[in-house]
Amino acid sequence: MQEWKVTALLPPRFNEAVWRRIEQAEVNKKLSLWSLMTDWLAALLPRPAVAVSYVTVLLALGIAAGYWQARTHTARLDHELGSRYVQSVDPYQKPHI
Repeated sequence: MQEWKVTALLPPRFNEAVWRRIEQAEVNKKLSLWSLMTDWLAALLPRPAVAVSYVTVLLALGIAAGYWQARTHTARLDHELGSRYVQSVDPYQKPHI
């Protein structure tokens, strides 16, 4: 391998063509909201304080959403069970929907 030498020459203006293709690829890169968000997060998350606060906020939002959903479900069940109880005591009572 040490004795092997490359004798082929590069085409004329090869370096210019490579840099031109790189510049065109950067210009043609689509800027979408998703790519901007991922780039922003990729720049911020290597900092430990930002990463911890990001995870804490997501965890708090998840707990709040779960609590809200559980309360909604419980309220609906309470209403349904109350209606069933009233109907069991007085079968001629109209159900409260």
